[in-house]
Amino acid sequence: MSDRIAQPRPEDHVNTNSRPSDLRITDLRVANLRGLPMRVSLIRIDTNQGLVGYGEVRDGASATYALMLKSRIIGENPCNVDKIFRKIKQFGHHARGAGGVCGIEMALMDLAGKVYNVPAYQLAGGKFRDKILCYCDTPTTLDGTEMGHRLKARMDMGFKYLKMDVGIGLVHDVPGALVAPPGMLTTRDVMHPFTGIQLTDKGIAALSEYVAAVRDVIGYEVPLAVDHFGHIGMESCIRLGRELDKYTLAWYEDMIPWQFADQWAQITHSVTTPTCTGEDIYLKEGFKDLLHKRAVSIIHPDLATSGGILETKKIGDYAEEYGVAMAMHMAASPICALANVHCAAATNNFLVLENHSVDLPWWSELVEGLPRPLIQDGFIDVPETPGLGFTDINEDLCRQWIDADNPNFFDPTDYWDKERSHDRLWS
Repeated sequence: MSDRIAQPRPEDHVNTNSRPSDLRITDLRVANLRGLPMRVSLIRIDTNQGLVGYGEVRDGASATYALMLKSRIIGENPCNVDKIFRKIKQFGHHARGAGGVCGIEMALMDLAGKVYNVPAYQLAGGKFRDKILCYCDTPTTLDGTEMGHRLKARMDMGFKYLKMDVGIGLVHDVPGALVAPPGMLTTRDVMHPFTGIQLTDKGIAALSEYVAAVRDVIGYEVPLAVDHFGHIGMESCIRLGRELDKYTLAWYEDMIPWQFADQWAQITHSVTTPTCTGEDIYLKEGFKDLLHKRAVSIIHPDLATSGGILETKKIGDYAEEYGVAMAMHMAASPICALANVHCAAATNNFLVLENHSVDLPWWSELVEGLPRPLIQDGFIDVPETPGLGFTDINEDLCRQWIDADNPNFFDPTDYWDKERSHDRLWS
């Protein structure tokens, strides 16, 4: 008889009803929720071994973006995350059009982590940090001092990074603050360079006074980013940015659409505050022009648009080569939030993660098996539990927030089982 000690087998440490190689996707269903405060659709992928994985379609996007992909993933092994992603990524696009692809990728990462009994960040190469710093948006008020007190309340909650809106909406009713062609101040459908809206010196002074009032209340203890400038052109952005530089803001976000990399470069090189964009960009390729032209200081992908966990880590890694940090945009349920947490943990140049649901005390309770509240002292702990980290959704609570206009809650989706087309991109 051999004296050798029996070596442990990898399958002894795998949480599976059979072998992972036999795992197959059998179904995809969605649940439409609203009031989080945004409208979202949760994705559930079922398998032949009883394991399920959860993902999420980006806020405001249709669940149809995911359902149309169902027939393309049925029968696949969900552990082959990259293979499936490459199969379906052609059906994503910038902004909300990527919702289905990204939501499915989150669910695949949740499933693969559960199968191999590891947190999703391990599937992305391991982690750089144990806690994820969060920043929060705060509802706007026209009075700068009151806005300062709202932000100070966030600091009292433990938040160490803040964001507020500073834009032309604050000076709409200030005579002489804006010059604009007829109708342009009331439309959101015209891109910034084409509106003809300009800030006057008076308008810029009023916005500067607003930020000064905020700083008088909160001081300079924590970073403060600013967003939602309005649909003004590059020249007004530069003039306003130069005035606000003296307040040492964390970044100027989405001053103009991300597509105009040359104009972004002019803004970035004209101000001394970091610039930031990217929440509507899909895939790493979409960020290349901004990075190659040194057009922004910080990239700001939304994982539910940019391609999911693994693709967003690639985006962060690529930006790191250019000395650019990665903040992450996120307006979602805890499911998408946790996908962001695992990506942020696995990305070296990560800066801070957004959250839009600070004022909803029940938000953390939408999932089971994790600390409540999920955000504590301004951070989310990186889960060490399998997959995205939660044990299940809180179905009773989720049902309270079903979208009345589309009350689907993981109903059968057989209609999509046979959807077919010739999808190959090469001959």
